[in-house]
Amino acid sequence: MNNILQTLTEINAWSAVFRVFLAVLLGGFVGLERGHHGRAAGLRTHILVCLGAAVCTMVGLYTGSVLHFNNDPLRIGAQVVSGIGFLGVGTIMVRNSERVTGLTTAAGLWATACLGLAIGIGFYTVAIATFAAIMITMSVFIRLELSTKSKPTCCCYIEINDVSKVNGFYDEIKALISRADIIPAKSGMPAHVGLEVKALSLDQYEQLMQKTQENDDIVITLPIQK
Repeated sequence: MNNILQTLTEINAWSAVFRVFLAVLLGGFVGLERGHHGRAAGLRTHILVCLGAAVCTMVGLYTGSVLHFNNDPLRIGAQVVSGIGFLGVGTIMVRNSERVTGLTTAAGLWATACLGLAIGIGFYTVAIATFAAIMITMSVFIRLELSTKSKPTCCCYIEINDVSKVNGFYDEIKALISRADIIPAKSGMPAHVGLEVKALSLDQYEQLMQKTQENDDIVITLPIQK
């Protein structure tokens, strides 16, 4: 057993084949998880990232220990950490000028590249532990993350056709809201005034919407996503 481990930690044909196989296997499992969630960077992308990182590391080690080049054997592998950024940027999308998606996949690609570096250098204990941590983070922690996300804030924009009627309307709704901010009217109409209002709960939000429909002084009511 010790002989096998010694062989796999050295730079030779057997250890190289094993490291390539391990990079494909572990990188593939990470890619399958991302592909299962419909992400653009899936099985093949993660395999190639992990495999490429492992090969870069092995090439650096090979030039130092076998070819006896007088260079830093980890110099090539070090470029992987920064070079993987172009793939990460490609997986990040901005939707509706406010919602950013793909950050987890981008981080997963970077972590998979680091996983490949560990495999390529023969640090198998850290490679396996890192693989387990990546899978747990992506498949288990997502449930915790979703459970702690904040609920809808029940905010809306209300525009009143006369600034003198703001106080009267506020008195009607103050029991339903936690905050009301006066802002310029979005319509740009003279004498109009806008309110950004946050309801106490979804039930109060529905009551607030009912009051705006019944009030002839309200000209615009729009939900606000926050």
